[in-house]
Amino acid sequence: MRRAAGLCLLTVAFALLLDGSAHADETDQAAKSQLLLAHYMPWYQAKPFSKRWGWHWTMNHFDPAKQIDGKREIASKYYPLIGPYDSADLHVLEYHLLLMKLAGIDGVIVDWYGLTDHRDYAALNHSTTQMLKQCERLNMKFVICYEDQTIPALVEAKRIRETDRVIHAAKEISWLNKYWFKSGAYVKLGVRPLLLSFGQTGLTDEEWSQCLKQTDAKVAYISQHYRRRAADGAFDWPVPSDALTKWDQFYRDSKLWPHAIPVAFPRFVDIYAEANVSSSYGRFSDDGGVSFRSMLNRAAASNAAIVQIATWNDWGEGTQIEPCQEFGYRDLEIVQEVRKPQFGNGVSPTPEDLQLPIRLLRRRRRATSDEHQKTLDRIARMITAGNLPAVRTRLAN
Repeated sequence: MRRAAGLCLLTVAFALLLDGSAHADETDQAAKSQLLLAHYMPWYQAKPFSKRWGWHWTMNHFDPAKQIDGKREIASKYYPLIGPYDSADLHVLEYHLLLMKLAGIDGVIVDWYGLTDHRDYAALNHSTTQMLKQCERLNMKFVICYEDQTIPALVEAKRIRETDRVIHAAKEISWLNKYWFKSGAYVKLGVRPLLLSFGQTGLTDEEWSQCLKQTDAKVAYISQHYRRRAADGAFDWPVPSDALTKWDQFYRDSKLWPHAIPVAFPRFVDIYAEANVSSSYGRFSDDGGVSFRSMLNRAAASNAAIVQIATWNDWGEGTQIEPCQEFGYRDLEIVQEVRKPQFGNGVSPTPEDLQLPIRLLRRRRRATSDEHQKTLDRIARMITAGNLPAVRTRLAN
């Protein structure tokens, strides 16, 4: 949980902003070279993979051990198609990334809470490491969004001194530079690895400037909503209190920046009030997928090198595009539709192909031998390579 919000319902007029064929050629041309990345939360722990159910499934209020009509009680108004899962489960990560690939999503921007063993930060770091390995294996892209709000939390817990805020952040970024930035899966702007930071409650503008001078990493730094002094630009994020106005404002402001990452999101329906965590941040209507399609179309038609979907799997805020019982594969079908030019002249995935990863996951979970798993490894590689006719045959019902 970390957002600012309020109340907004999308009007039909919003859906018409980019309607019509006038934008089609421009959208197709931009989409061919544009990276589409999904913001990914690595913070779920679930039994029996883990020893306990993590906070993001329970929020200290819900009990996933309880089931009603075959659904576990979880901290979300929506229910994952595969049920609540563990973010360190390699088979789940494979399922997620293959779904993204078939939808036309190029990779993930992962929420990262640093290296310190405090709260659940260590577990999140482990799950993020597993995600990076899967991105490398499945030829997907990877970016870190640094949650620098961890720094005041570590100061309050007396894990670091107030005077070491900048030093701590610089050390963590240097660690990223030593290990993850060198990965072939890591996204770079030119030769510089891309680094995002979330929110404004961590380091100040001045501290970020100091931090980037102290680290040995020469990063392309992108801050949230507005461009910090040390940043190359900013990325947009859902603000359900004034979604349409803020969305338009970002496009206007970003014309003055070297780099900007616009956002597309399907809805905002949080569970915080029901969980007694806080007041609701507000509601942004799903509007039958119309708003999500409009946002993606506008972003695809922009000059942005990177577009972010917020989010793949923030179930607590209801912004997920991961398939769920309520919407099925609808949001990924919208992505497929907008991203058609990205698939080139090969065999384009169909909406029906989006069901291939769950079939693979179910076989993974039933497999009883290493040899069977190796056979499924080959099928995963075939999906990655785009050999869909053969995969369709092998995973037929």
